[in-house]
Amino acid sequence: MAKVLIIGAGGVSQVVTHKCAQLPEVFSEITLASRTESKCKAIAAQLKRPIKTAQVDADDVAQMTALIEAEKPKLVINVALPYQDLPIMDACLATGVDYLDTANYEPPDTAKFEYKWQWAYQDRFRERGIMALLGSGFDPGATNVFTAYLAKHEFDTIETLDIIDCNAGDHGKPFATNFNPEINIREITARGRYFESGDWKSTDPLSVSRMYDFPAGIGPKKIYLLYHEELESLVKNFPTLKRARFWMTFSDNYLKHLEVLGNVGMTSIEPIMYQGQEIIPLQFLKALLPDPSSLGPLTKGLTCIGCLIRGTKGGKQKIAFLYNVCDHQEAFRETGAQAISYTTGVPAMIGAKQMLTGAWRGDGVFNMEQFDPDPFMADMNQYGLPWRVMTLDSPME
Repeated sequence: MAKVLIIGAGGVSQVVTHKCAQLPEVFSEITLASRTESKCKAIAAQLKRPIKTAQVDADDVAQMTALIEAEKPKLVINVALPYQDLPIMDACLATGVDYLDTANYEPPDTAKFEYKWQWAYQDRFRERGIMALLGSGFDPGATNVFTAYLAKHEFDTIETLDIIDCNAGDHGKPFATNFNPEINIREITARGRYFESGDWKSTDPLSVSRMYDFPAGIGPKKIYLLYHEELESLVKNFPTLKRARFWMTFSDNYLKHLEVLGNVGMTSIEPIMYQGQEIIPLQFLKALLPDPSSLGPLTKGLTCIGCLIRGTKGGKQKIAFLYNVCDHQEAFRETGAQAISYTTGVPAMIGAKQMLTGAWRGDGVFNMEQFDPDPFMADMNQYGLPWRVMTLDSPME
């Protein structure tokens, strides 16, 4: 049994806290902290067991360090903003406490997805004798583990990887994002990037698309090529990959709103002066859009996220798709959050469980695919994200 400190109080944090609270044999004590403690208290009020709450500015290393020293957790679960990864890692270094997050660090002034800032902590974490587990969400996170599982059990060699993320749900709003609007829009409006033949290639935002026929009755949906951070670690840790790409679905309505907002400058992260004050247009837009946590009771439909891999088995070519399907309404009934938060929050709990039980251990900074996938995959089936493997006849070109 171990005590954990959860940082952040958004939709993903709500799921993580619910799921950790369901396993007192692993998470014996829970403290939930955020800049706005009232949000923590609202989550705590939903639970069947008591937890502590606290106020902290996660950008402030001294505040984070003081909180960790006061609470003495075994593990810090960071589900705050990606901008706050490094200050929280610094506080974990100062206190000698393990660290877990769900997304890589992003500089606030640059829409850039790279692990270099966090990988740079490798020697310091190893020398301190503590562990950092990066990207324990779904994508990144479960998709990394899916890749490792397929490489271990279904293939002798993996050659191409397509990570495919479909949200076939509908919340009925004219325009809203299913997770933090600022992070979501930065991700989508950035240039696409994929790995092929030993090099990284880039594309204009949303300029490459395909149709893909999803299982579970979802059917054909248009998918768009984006860059996602898990590609960087996967091509490093699976050097046989000749190509690796990431795809996501968007409705025509969503893309039209995004195009218009981009045309008038509302998606920009460059500061502007407004009535004597410096503001960032995208942050102002975020304040106008629906809070993703408010979409839970409204969203109906399914998500489907998986890894499509082509490779060889027994000297023959093989294609397999390993995926999870999650129902927005079922996720809401269990945790009060829609499936986008659920599919990120459950793997965060499962990753934390692997660390605390000793199934995954090491000193230093690690990505998900560097550990044995089997215990994580077993827990996905047990704790709300069951998966399936399909063998396919033809690849996606």
